Amino acid sequence: MTQALIGVTLDSEQPGGYSKFPWYALRQNYCAAVVNAGGLPVPLPHEPEQAEAYLDRLDGVIVTGGAFDVDPAMFGAESRHATVKTKERRTAFELAITKGALKRDMPVLGICGGQQLLHVILGGKLHQHIPDAVANALAHEQPNPRNEPGHSVRIVPNTLLHRLTGVERMEVNSAHHQAASDEPKGVVVNATAEDGVIEGIEAPAYKFCLGVQWHPEFEISAGDTRIFAGFLAACRSKR
Repeated sequence: MTQALIGVTLDSEQPGGYSKFPWYALRQNYCAAVVNAGGLPVPLPHEPEQAEAYLDRLDGVIVTGGAFDVDPAMFGAESRHATVKTKERRTAFELAITKGALKRDMPVLGICGGQQLLHVILGGKLHQHIPDAVANALAHEQPNPRNEPGHSVRIVPNTLLHRLTGVERMEVNSAHHQAASDEPKGVVVNATAEDGVIEGIEAPAYKFCLGVQWHPEFEISAGDTRIFAGFLAACRSKR
């Protein structure tokens, strides 16, 4: 059987470090998790005008995380928190590829910042900085290594996420300072942290539209692995 082609969005950096010129970046475990689940990962350069051409060839899209934020103006905020950092070209591409995938009812998996973008596309709003928005918040930017758990999440029964993972509680890693702040029409919150911060969303109107605030590509638990397995199964059934 031909492997499902999975588009994986790249991060981008300005000159310095790896190169004296602008460069793309992607942690290897994003691609490894796709391969482990039986797919063929295809990193996606930031070419918004080529989004439809990419989608003509892909079976699913993963919107990855990164050390940057969605522009608060996109969800109607009148001010911008001092910690907010944007990457306009990357966001423009991820908007185009994600909206295009949803229009085709192509499976979409949003991870960390990818969930936040997906939430905004689906009509939601974000906490711009969790420590200033949530009383007694957990350390969502965990001090320990990302390949270790940072906190637990409660998974809502009878959701897509629950069906995929088979559990009602998971230990997850955590590397974010923003999070979804509401549950707009058409969006189901499927996981929360103990401090109430939204950790997962899904949109049942689509075949497979899932966002998780943690990084399942580290495959810390069986639940993480099952998320990728379920995503790839949806991508293969699309064909």
